[in-house]
Amino acid sequence: MNAASPTCAVPTAPSGANGAAIEALPYVRRDPKSDLLRLDLVVEGVHCAACIRRIEGRLKRLPGVKDARLNLSSRRLSVAFEGAPERARAIVTAVEELGYRAVPFDPARLEGADAAAEKELLLCLAVAGFAAGNIMLLAVSVWSGHFVGMGEATRTLLHWFEALIALPAIAFAGRPFFRSALSALRAGHTNMDVPISLAVLLAPAVSLFETIRMGEHAYFDSAVTLLFFLLIGRYLDRRARGAARAAVARLLALRAQAVMRLEPDGTTRPVRPDDLAPGDEIVVATGERVGVDGAVVEGRSELDTSLVTGETVPQPVEPGSRVFAGTVNLGAPLRVRVTAVGEGTLLAEIVRLMEAAEQRRSRFVALADRVARLYAPFVHTLAALTFLGWLWWGAGWHFALMSALAVLIITCPCALGLAVPAVQVIAAGRLMRSGILIKSATALERFARIDTVVFDKTGTLTSGQMTLAAIDHGTQEDLEAAAMLARSSRHPLARALAAAAGPGPSASGVEEVAGMGLRWHGPDGEWRLGRRGFAAEVPDDDAPGAELWFTRPNRPSVRFRFHDPLRLDAAAVVATLKARGLAIELLSGDRRATVAGVAQSLGIARWQAELSPAQKVARLEELARAGRKVLMVGDGLNDAPSLAAAYVSLSPASAVDIAQTAADAVFQGKRLAPVLEVLEVARRAEWLVRQNIAFSILYNLCAVPLAVFGYVTPLVAAIAMSTSSLVVVSNSFRLQWSARGALALDAPAAKGRLGSAV
Repeated sequence: MNAASPTCAVPTAPSGANGAAIEALPYVRRDPKSDLLRLDLVVEGVHCAACIRRIEGRLKRLPGVKDARLNLSSRRLSVAFEGAPERARAIVTAVEELGYRAVPFDPARLEGADAAAEKELLLCLAVAGFAAGNIMLLAVSVWSGHFVGMGEATRTLLHWFEALIALPAIAFAGRPFFRSALSALRAGHTNMDVPISLAVLLAPAVSLFETIRMGEHAYFDSAVTLLFFLLIGRYLDRRARGAARAAVARLLALRAQAVMRLEPDGTTRPVRPDDLAPGDEIVVATGERVGVDGAVVEGRSELDTSLVTGETVPQPVEPGSRVFAGTVNLGAPLRVRVTAVGEGTLLAEIVRLMEAAEQRRSRFVALADRVARLYAPFVHTLAALTFLGWLWWGAGWHFALMSALAVLIITCPCALGLAVPAVQVIAAGRLMRSGILIKSATALERFARIDTVVFDKTGTLTSGQMTLAAIDHGTQEDLEAAAMLARSSRHPLARALAAAAGPGPSASGVEEVAGMGLRWHGPDGEWRLGRRGFAAEVPDDDAPGAELWFTRPNRPSVRFRFHDPLRLDAAAVVATLKARGLAIELLSGDRRATVAGVAQSLGIARWQAELSPAQKVARLEELARAGRKVLMVGDGLNDAPSLAAAYVSLSPASAVDIAQTAADAVFQGKRLAPVLEVLEVARRAEWLVRQNIAFSILYNLCAVPLAVFGYVTPLVAAIAMSTSSLVVVSNSFRLQWSARGALALDAPAAKGRLGSAV
């Protein structure tokens, strides 16, 4: 196994502990940096951080395994191990012995499997919703009968109708939970689907028994409705994970396009980038995306590197210049010698940074989940003790069972479960009406706790569109003359120049010199528009921003200076954030002089320029180690790892798809005011969440003793439980009813400029 042959097939392993036959083991590749073998799998059945700890812990105890990382969102398991490739069989077997299914990491294959699983969840959701709606109509009749003297036979008949609808619906719609719980129990442990399945099955079982004996109480409606809402959560969870996987897939697609390999006989042949080896040479035509990392051997051109560096101005390349996968050739064809392919490219490094950052962030547990983790076992134990206590006291088993069921119902953590989601839904709706989309379940909680804001420059603090800023040593007539040449080019600066001049004629016969500029033989000689040194022999004064030089015979050289203008309210927003006690930093991949100018105009004291994606992530990690909770605001592909690594992240809707997917929230519009609004709403939402949790705990402290001592019937318990949920929801609506003037600006200098944005 060598660099030219990075993968080797591993023979098929026997079936794992869950009984599912493994079709084929994934490929094992050798990591060129560490010389370890790496194995990529996708693990089905992973739902929480406990699953991650269980799998990673088991694999790290295997001989030869040096590292194991499982990403909750993408379900991608990456294992680094030493020894022979055949050890991959033991890794897959260990995962399946824990009750999970491991398959090769194949994006095309996974897309089909995910679509089928999502379709099944949607069908189960529809069945549960249809059944819940119909059973609720019958349940209303039964509840009404308690107060108007409904006969026993009529009540029992309605219960049987409920059972005929509920039992088949639960058997069908509960399959995603039942399969997962059964796999976990077979493996000798529990997961979150075990108590869910127990709750879904226990209620209809007791209700069926009550119906057979013509009892008064049946809870088919509660069982099906509970299943319906559980399926909603599971479906939304799968959709969210699908979005995370789509981000990685789009990144990988940038390097999956065919490239033209230069053969020894001088011909070219299209090949996949993964089929190349370091030392091969490829030809990159005009307009093509570079599929590998390499060095230019022949040709001069300009590359659009905005996806990688965030720099809006195309970068010149010449023999010896380094190029990276994902950049676009805007000029003449290039011949490139390959230095890295596949997992060794910069794009692959960005993918790894994103997944590593998401792995850290996915371990964040919401406040309500932390309470419920200890709360649920306590409630189940209390219900069992209630049942056993009444039996010991001499009560009949039926009274004991009803008392235990009343404890389970009255302590059903609906109010606790709604404490966070109710506020999140209302807060997300309010923010959505303001053009802000919240994408992560725990984002609001994290937005409320930030103490540092880190901005990207291009496309975040600035508009991302180059405009003409000034004309040095020239007039309007020079602008119109230069625009005649600029209208023949698709270069971003030429377009900005033409836009500044407005409509007008275009010169014919304009020649574009790749990486240098434009030249045209006019009536008085050669005209040139382009770079310093090509269009004008002048010393470099290291002026900030981009520039074009224009020369004509017997006339002084004219410089057109361009800038990426700040968003209209950027200064006001930064001033307000600083006035509220937040630390502000600027991290950019742009040139030092340009970043310095932006930082100075906005009053940002801490800034860094010419940073790579890894360096941005390193700075965020340094802030995290210092105890800072960082909000990252960025928009470029080079910002995607930083957005994933930050404590919480925000991206404008104009950002690239990868950045929007990595961010926790996305905002519309050309202003930065949404940054202030999302922080204010998040702080108010956290306060309401704490109120809701306090109320739900107080409710249980008061209601549970009554249920334990038999003073509460299951019907009264159901009413009390529903009432507690209504109180929590009503309190949550205070966020929507509150006055919209929450965005008061703290900085006097900012008030005039940001008023219209708010």
